[in-house]
Amino acid sequence: MTLALATAPHAASAPHHVARRSFFNLQCKGVYDAAIFARLDRICDDCYNLFREPKLYNLCRKDCFTTDYFKGCVEVLQETDQLELFKKYIKQLHGADPGITD
Repeated sequence: MTLALATAPHAASAPHHVARRSFFNLQCKGVYDAAIFARLDRICDDCYNLFREPKLYNLCRKDCFTTDYFKGCVEVLQETDQLELFKKYIKQLHGADPGITD
């Protein structure tokens, strides 16, 4: 169990430069905030851990967390009560309205 936790990829534990590089690779054009990025990335990470589908992780993060896959992960993880907060986070990182509807 300890080994699995030690080797699991987590954005929050990733070096700052790695997370920042991911920010740009995901076409995020807003203001980078490590804590906000880590929180949104954690949604995708948890979704991946639930379904064990690597493509899902990438689709969830695609276009700076603005796809329906991200919203679907929020729903599956039963975090819809946080959706408005996530939209604000995405707007900051994305640099525009995320276009995610309730």
